Amino acid sequence: MTKTLAEAGAYADALRSAVETGSVPPEVRLFVLPAATTLAAVRDRLAGTGVALGAQNAHPGPEGAVTGEVSMTMVRDAGASIVEIGHAERRTLFAETDDMVADKVAAAVTAGLTPLVCVGETSTERARGETEDVLAHQVRSALSRLGSSRPVELLVAYEPHWAIGAGGRAAVPDEVAEGLAAVRSALAKDLAGTPTAVLYGGSVHPGNAADLVTGLDVAGLFVGRAAWTAPGLLDLARRCADALGERTTPDLVSAIVRKDPR
Repeated sequence: MTKTLAEAGAYADALRSAVETGSVPPEVRLFVLPAATTLAAVRDRLAGTGVALGAQNAHPGPEGAVTGEVSMTMVRDAGASIVEIGHAERRTLFAETDDMVADKVAAAVTAGLTPLVCVGETSTERARGETEDVLAHQVRSALSRLGSSRPVELLVAYEPHWAIGAGGRAAVPDEVAEGLAAVRSALAKDLAGTPTAVLYGGSVHPGNAADLVTGLDVAGLFVGRAAWTAPGLLDLARRCADALGERTTPDLVSAIVRKDPR
């Protein structure tokens, strides 16, 4: 819940300038998730840059008497091609259940949007050794109402609750490998054949971004506070591209995602 129209516009203008001057590494795919009130303005400023646009949330219903909500069709009409679903703050602050997440995923696919499904365990669940079971359940539940429909692409962001927010603790690669393995295992069983990118988010910053993209089996990073400014996002993109360029697998592509700061 940040950025006025003017602030979001300035952010988007800075990204456009970086793309046009060749400052964005070509092997990095960027996308941003601004507030719903700024979607159309950011869409216009980023048109033709290759930076994808997403919404932070949307209601699963097509339209109707749901005061204060916006539908999947409405955010797509405003320029979104991605919609974030099931973020930890939605689950904890607004009591968003696994059933609600499943409804939203199905509605997003119907509307032609790419779902970005957030999953993650709490510190208590991790301490009890429940990480694998919790993540498998969240992934399978999120996909449970797709039926025969399949998204053209699916993004899944693993964000352990204990690593996000202002009070979060930055994780090291070994700590999150278990969670990523659980997410990938569930996806392999339930969504084989669908192009899927698994991202990691949680206290990502310039000091750990390179280690995370090279030390984890991820397609990229889902970044909050460290990408609050356009220079912050661009710095992370360059750091990740440089780190990946040193690997022996040059086909690995990093997706750096900027969304609401935490």
